[in-house]
Amino acid sequence: MSPARFLPILEWSRSYNAATFTSDLNAAVIVTIMLIPQSLAYAMLAGLPPEIGLYASILPLVAYALFGTSRTLAVGPVAVVSLMTLTAAGRVAEPGSQAFIEAAIALATLSGGILLIMGLLRLGFIANLLSHPVISGFISASGILIALGQLKGVVGYTEAGPVNLPTLAIGIPALAFLFWVRKGLKPLLMKAGLPNRLAELIARAGPIMAVAASTAAVVAFDLDAAGVRTVGAVPQALPPLGLPGFDAAIWQTLLIPALLISTIGFVESVSVAQTLAARRRQRIQPDQELIGLGAANLASAVSGAYPVTGGFARSVVNFDAGAETPAAGAFTAVGISLAALFLTPFLARLPVATLAATIIVAVLTLVDLKAPLRVWRYSRSDFSAMAATIALTLLVSVEAGVTAGVVLSLALFLWRASRPHVAVVGQVPGTEHYRNVLRHQVITHPNILTLRIDDSLTYLNTRWVEEFLIEELAEHPEVRHVILMCSAVNAIDASALESLEAINQRLADGGLQLHLTEVKGPVMDRLQDTHFLQALSGRVFLSQHQAVEALRGH
Repeated sequence: MSPARFLPILEWSRSYNAATFTSDLNAAVIVTIMLIPQSLAYAMLAGLPPEIGLYASILPLVAYALFGTSRTLAVGPVAVVSLMTLTAAGRVAEPGSQAFIEAAIALATLSGGILLIMGLLRLGFIANLLSHPVISGFISASGILIALGQLKGVVGYTEAGPVNLPTLAIGIPALAFLFWVRKGLKPLLMKAGLPNRLAELIARAGPIMAVAASTAAVVAFDLDAAGVRTVGAVPQALPPLGLPGFDAAIWQTLLIPALLISTIGFVESVSVAQTLAARRRQRIQPDQELIGLGAANLASAVSGAYPVTGGFARSVVNFDAGAETPAAGAFTAVGISLAALFLTPFLARLPVATLAATIIVAVLTLVDLKAPLRVWRYSRSDFSAMAATIALTLLVSVEAGVTAGVVLSLALFLWRASRPHVAVVGQVPGTEHYRNVLRHQVITHPNILTLRIDDSLTYLNTRWVEEFLIEELAEHPEVRHVILMCSAVNAIDASALESLEAINQRLADGGLQLHLTEVKGPVMDRLQDTHFLQALSGRVFLSQHQAVEALRGH
């Protein structure tokens, strides 16, 4: 096996050149500017000291650059995982305490280990357990929860007293500016004559502008003395490296939350990575992505930080800024390291209201209020899973919401799998095509009943097919030949084979013959030496039309 299978860097680094370096470096500058305030804000959302957000944005990016397959995915702290970390670690310790920090590190360790094992076992398909409506509902509900929770920080509300007016005077303008800058600043700059790339860079620096302006206001007017809550002293240092501590009881408590965090993070990352890769006709390898994200989380753990994953907003920025390889993430890590070493003294008087506004603007872009209506119109069953996810996330907890979504999605899948689409078909006049009698004007013969089975036959569904057949025969007593049209049957498992044998025997006892048509080669190969084929009361025909021509009138 090629070493590039587990170290994709060995593949893309072969063609690395000066032009690629320039593109990656430009993208890293833009993402670094965006990531500094985001990292601080998401750490505080997770109930952690702000510097841990910076720590989670250094080594994890380097680890993903070594092991990840997406050229443009930007890994780091994200809002939903931060909220899940707050909920999970809050079970074992008070947010902000040293025990809480250790619990968050344990979550990163467990998540990294889970993802790594899944990758080595090639379990990337597990992402399919979460349907898109469930993911969409969970992310939208989480976004609403996060935004509502951060609104208190914007207006300066405290349980001890009324709204703090100086905080309100900072938070509301910061919120309005950040909403405007997302859409309005770039067109304004381009209208003023700035080139597209420079206008994009300035627009992406909106959060930095808000941070700088609000911090300057606190300093100039001594607003922290007036009750404006600030970040406080931030260590001027790189991440403290070390192995996470082990407490069996705490790790056991955090195991299921870590599994949910891993799954949600992986699904979100893969969705973003595949979307961006498709735009450039590139491909990612889900199993290797598990290894890349696992390595990133383990790197976060040894950095004293918390779980990370690929972020939608920063990945899109990375893509739009021209990132060509995962090296852009490594360069971003260098930028964050420099910020941790030299910029943290300027963050001590940064108002928390500005970070809260940053979070609100970021998470509200993830909220899709139209999605439930779209899903309702298309599929009531998928809507039920989505609605349950949203309701339980909002009313109970994020873990209850995503768990209910997964359980309902699987239950609905099993229900649908147990009821395959089966159609009675007849001949379209003047052709050799056979279609559903309920949808088309077709020719049928009273002595022939043809069922087209539009799914593989398994232990889940053959009993339902048998019941469907019995009901049709009860309504058509003149039938002498039953044809199973197998053009859509890709497999027949052992349980289904036994059911077919029972159907064949029951029809033979009643004087009817069972025939098969359009059986696929691989399916026929499996049936070739079975008792079912040897005891078949009828024949196996190459085509449906051939069978009808041979059996009509008999």
